[in-house]
Order: sequence, then C-alpha cells, then structure tokens
Amino acid sequence: MTVTVTLPALGESVTEGTVTRWLKQIGEHVEADEPLLEVSTDKVDTEIPSPAAGVLLSIAVAEDETAEVGAELAVIGTADAVPAASPAPPAEAPQAAPAPSPTPAPAPVTPSPTPAPAPVTPPPAAPVAPSPAPAPEPTSAPQVPAQVAPVSPAPAGPATPAAQEPALRGRTVRMSRIRRAIGDNLKKALLEQAQLTSTVEADVTRLMRLRNRAKDGFLAREGVKLSPMPFFVKAAAQALKAHPVVNARINEAEGTITYFDTENVGIAVDTENGLMTPVIKAAGDLTVAGIARAVHDLADRARSGHLTPDDVSGATFTISNTGSRGALFDTVIVPPRQAAILGVGATVRRPGVVRSAGEEVIGIRDLVHLSLSYDHRLVDGADAARYLTTVREILESAAFEDDLYPDAGT
Repeated sequence: MTVTVTLPALGESVTEGTVTRWLKQIGEHVEADEPLLEVSTDKVDTEIPSPAAGVLLSIAVAEDETAEVGAELAVIGTADAVPAASPAPPAEAPQAAPAPSPTPAPAPVTPSPTPAPAPVTPPPAAPVAPSPAPAPEPTSAPQVPAQVAPVSPAPAGPATPAAQEPALRGRTVRMSRIRRAIGDNLKKALLEQAQLTSTVEADVTRLMRLRNRAKDGFLAREGVKLSPMPFFVKAAAQALKAHPVVNARINEAEGTITYFDTENVGIAVDTENGLMTPVIKAAGDLTVAGIARAVHDLADRARSGHLTPDDVSGATFTISNTGSRGALFDTVIVPPRQAAILGVGATVRRPGVVRSAGEEVIGIRDLVHLSLSYDHRLVDGADAARYLTTVREILESAAFEDDLYPDAGT
C-alpha cells in the first residue's frame, strides 16, 4: 500500500511552495507525523509531516523546485516496496564501470578478465552505503533528479546558512524565495497604495523607569524578559480601538472598506532567512504580560523556522521595531491589505524640556520617534496624527501597573 504526500494549503492566498530541504531520502523509514521535508512560501517556512508511517519510495519534487498546492511531493509505502525503487540508481551507476571494461583489454587498466565482473556488483553497494552520512547535510539542493539526491552530496557546497553573511562581499548569489517574496509584496503595496508617513516623538522616561523596576519580578513570574516592545504593542492596540480607521482594509473588487473589530497585530521579526511577520491575535484584549509571552514565542519560532501558516495570517495592523537595531526612525512600508504600519525607533537618552512646579526645565529624558506609514486613500493626515497622539499619550502616562502587578493589593 502507498500513500501520496501532497502540498497542503499553507495560509490564505498561498498557491505554491518551494521545497527547500528533504529531511528523509529515498529508502529511509519515516514515522507518521514525523517531519518529511521543509517548504518555503511567500509567507513562511514550514515543515511538512509524513501522513503515514512507512518508507519513502519516491520524490516527485526535488529541492529548490516549486509545486502548486495539492501537487504530489512524494510517495510513502511499506518497506517491501523499497527494492522496486532501489534498482534504478544502481542501474545508472554501473554504466560508468562497464564502459571501460569492453575496450581496456590492455592490462594497464584491468589486470585480468576474472576480476572485471566482480567490480560490477560491488559499486552499487558502495554508493548506497555512504548515502546515510551525506544525506543529513542541508546542502543537497543542487541535485535535480530525486532518485540521485542521496548519492551526490559534494556539489551542494555553495548553499550555506545565513551565517556566511560576512563573506558575501564581492559575491553573486541566488536570491532566496523569501527575499523575492518580500520584495514582490512591498513593491506591490507601494504600487497599489498612496503611502506616506507621519512622525511624533514620545517621552517614555516614566515607562522605562517602570520597566526597570518591574523586569526582575516579571522574569521570575512570567518566565520571559520584559522588553519595551510589549508596551508599544499594547499602546498601539489600545489606540486602534479608539481609531478604527487605522485598523481597516480596502476591498478593491467590491469597492468597500472593512473596519475590523479585533486588533491582530503583526510584528516584524528579523531572521537569518529574511523578514518574517508573525501575528499576535486579538492583541487589544491582552495584558502586557500576555503580549510579552506572545512576542517571545512568535519571535523565537520565527528565528528557528517553526512558524505555522496560521502564525503569519490575519494581521490587521503591523509594528516594525527598527529601533531595536539602532535606527532613529524609519518610513516603513504598509503591508498589502492593511491600512497602516507603526515604526518604533530607538529609545535614546538626551536633553528634553520638562515641566516641574509650573516651570519648564531641561532634564535627561528617554525619547523615541513613532512613525505611522498609512494608505492615504483610507487614512487622512489628521487621522494619522490623532492615532499617533493617542499612542504617545498612552506610552507617556505609563499606566501599566495593573498589567505588571496583577496580584498587588491596595
């Protein structure tokens, strides 16, 4: 009995995927639900599990090849079916050995006609034996024929992890599927939307002090570090409730606008494979602690390549924290099918005007730029300014004690 492995639906609007790595090779045993291969789409990299236990009999889509959703990827069968699939590779390998045998009658190449037949049988066993060792290497993408992949590890050298980034200088490399998808999506968004950016500066001195006081206890209680990001997500989500025009989508075909009743906030995560944007569902209903746990979990799985299609679907608004990499502020691009995106710049300590006892004085403050890029077809400049002002007020008030100290008494 055999079971066909097909490419499943991998999120809304995803129609195809590219096989990036086979985790099992032809002839190897696989358990039901054990990861069989890795697939990359324009939204996420994910593992495809085996639908049944058995032996991998054939591979229909080689590494670095693209398949439509629903297309056959491989066939899983029982172990007794392997011999039927195995003969193919050996049949091709010996052809190289027989060629020299007919003509090389002179003794220099083959000492005697008797040993000649012997080498014909051993070669098939030799290539098959080493295959388990090279198979785990993640660099077998160049092998096009699926049946040959287990026996040709050497040519795969160029495909290395992103750790080689410092060595990119002076090189020409193939653009990854994720990088192409990011570029296509952003270009599409710029071409279809009337985008512009508004920026405000927020004084988050009180917020940073609150965070510094709470972070040790928060880590002990919640099991994750308290970074500034959850506060920005909380403020952004709260402000979306007050300004639904920013949390909306234009439905081009119908000529309508959808104003969402939930705040699904995408968070841009910098990974070795490119920018990923997992989504915190119903962020407007979460506490700072809940958001912190969600941010930690999604960012960790984004960087380890374990996001699911659902993790990157359904965003109604996005936040890009370029400040975490030192950028003062940024004109971020609005993702397709969203009305706006908030860019959070670096929090810097510098002199600022402070009101004290009715007077204005200069003090050292924690200041951050907040940039809202938006689709001007839907959001007016005044709408953007009102939204940013609300976000700033929430952050500057630093009224997050209930979120950070849920069990505190009077």
